[in-house]
Amino acid sequence: MKRLTLLLAATLLGACSILPQSEPLDIYLLPAAQLPAQSQRVDWALRINSPSSSQLLDGTRIVVLPEPDRVNTYQGVRWSERTPQLLRNRLLDAFQDDGRVQALSNEEQRLQADLELVSDLRSFHSEYRDGIPYALIRLEVNLVDARDQRILASRRFSISQPASDASVPAVIAAFGQAGDQLSRELVDWTLNQGRRATP
Repeated sequence: MKRLTLLLAATLLGACSILPQSEPLDIYLLPAAQLPAQSQRVDWALRINSPSSSQLLDGTRIVVLPEPDRVNTYQGVRWSERTPQLLRNRLLDAFQDDGRVQALSNEEQRLQADLELVSDLRSFHSEYRDGIPYALIRLEVNLVDARDQRILASRRFSISQPASDASVPAVIAAFGQAGDQLSRELVDWTLNQGRRATP
């Protein structure tokens, strides 16, 4: 019996040695600068939905276009969340920092809201231009009346931010800067359109 136990242990150890090694991963958050707080408040509630996206962007891999019409991903690195949720949470943080809309929620919480942001994420990748990687975010946004699902306003946001060099940390930093710019523009646009829609 003892011999059989030792034989089984040796077999298992041998099997472990031929298993493929898992890829070491660096997990990245989306860097974010805090928006300055505003004093003027609105009395309507806003729901921010996760953007819809293509299958390519609906994951944690960091997508890169090393040349036009060729898609790849950075090896050994991932976003901390699936890209649509990563961007949704960044936008929620921006609205909370800004402070003018205090009643905020997302689609997972199923809370009552007056208005909601429904969006389509068209681009969230880096692409090379003359040897320099750029972080590119394109987001199609609809501001919707949550009661009857009527579209009140629409806008396409397109942000392109060059990285300081071709390293992954520099590309991540460029994504953070692009996310900051998108957040500022989208918060201001939403507040302006929301005031018109809810006199």
